Amino acid sequence: MSGAKVLVVDSGGRGNAIAHAFARSCQVKEVFVAPGNAGSATMDKCSLAVPGARSIPQLLEFAEGQEIDLTFVGPEGYLSDGMVDLFQEAGLRIVGPRKEAAILEGSKCYAKDLLRDMGVPIPAYRNFEDPLAAREFVDQFYLQNPGENLVVKADGLAAGKGSIVCSSREEALSAVDRIMVEPRLFGSAGDRVVIERRLHGRELMFFAVADGKSILPLESAMDYKQAFSPEEEVAIRLFNRLSGNPTIDHNPNTGGMGGFSPHPWLDDELRDKIMDRIARPTISGLRQRGIEYTGLIYFGLMISLEDGGREPYVLEINVRLGDPEAEVILPRLETDFYLLSEAILDRDLGSIELEWSRDFCLGVCAISGRVIKSLSSGGGEERPGYPGEHYTNMPIFGLEKVDPRTIVYHNGTAIGLDSKGNRRIFTTGGRVLTLVGRGASLGEARDMAYENIRRIRFNGMRYRRDIGKGYI
Repeated sequence: MSGAKVLVVDSGGRGNAIAHAFARSCQVKEVFVAPGNAGSATMDKCSLAVPGARSIPQLLEFAEGQEIDLTFVGPEGYLSDGMVDLFQEAGLRIVGPRKEAAILEGSKCYAKDLLRDMGVPIPAYRNFEDPLAAREFVDQFYLQNPGENLVVKADGLAAGKGSIVCSSREEALSAVDRIMVEPRLFGSAGDRVVIERRLHGRELMFFAVADGKSILPLESAMDYKQAFSPEEEVAIRLFNRLSGNPTIDHNPNTGGMGGFSPHPWLDDELRDKIMDRIARPTISGLRQRGIEYTGLIYFGLMISLEDGGREPYVLEINVRLGDPEAEVILPRLETDFYLLSEAILDRDLGSIELEWSRDFCLGVCAISGRVIKSLSSGGGEERPGYPGEHYTNMPIFGLEKVDPRTIVYHNGTAIGLDSKGNRRIFTTGGRVLTLVGRGASLGEARDMAYENIRRIRFNGMRYRRDIGKGYI
């Protein structure tokens, strides 16, 4: 069907990348983005939906009024709140898992129990809703397992930042307290926690697409979750002091500081092993329980060094595309994204052959870091920056200087008026922009991304300088 109208539900860089993928389809006439950001209307065929349309009922009203042909949901929150269920009940075509399947990300405790019952390989773990019981478990674990460590995870949605990897008993006890007691880092998402044995190896984010009965692997990306590069010890300690974190050397996780695709060490043998032992059993296991999983899915994996460096274990499941992985994977997709989405809804993935560009894409996230200079003549409170408390509403300069061959995906931006009444783009979140370079080699893509991110500035802007380093 030509001339289709698509609604992309997302407010970040992932939403920009999804809208961009739909816009490249000759099947698509218009792409609306909601809630969107300042970058949502910068791409061909794309525009913001009704300003302020954010709630599920508002988005449903917009989709019905505009006679939207297909809706694609990006964030996990909408999926966990049952957006797909509501749209389907209204007779609308929408890509994403229903609420009963979205709980795979909405509750890590539930997901671990389910995967255990399915026989999918996972680390040894325990779930807790009582912080005292959790602390007792931590004490016993370190007493009985010298030389080993734990990971403490908030049960609910925490924007990709809910896992604290610990290197000592003290860190694990602090993580339990900070998630479950004070300051309750992730709010109600920390009412329960998963405490699991820390595995050592190589982390891998494995992406796939499912239509309820079958599943296809997508290309993957190397992701950089930690806020700082390993050599930034001084910055890590300053961040923790400003955050009130007693574990002064802990490098915090973020929603993602950048990444690149294709993945440097995901080969066909490992891909087949993950599909056979994890991806297909998960989809078939859900179906046996009366749950048809449709849409994008990604498995956060650890390829354990303890088993020869080739055995995958599931650390977590997310029920959507990753961010910033989507920004470096989707530009390489040559298969029509609209036709792929239609095949998901028609339970016809078998008719799709995924084709990918051989180019490399590398993305670097510009984030709201610690503001160095005073915000006004009176100064301002010093905040640690993303992923901690950070300032927003900072004017962004230099976007017009970016090479047009570089893709600029907006994560947290909005258009407003400066003090002189001029329209300008301002920061609205922790992750602000993702600049994606593309090239025939990883080195070319990396050079393009870093050359252009240096042309942009806003107060407190920070980015990791080691994305892709060591893989060229």
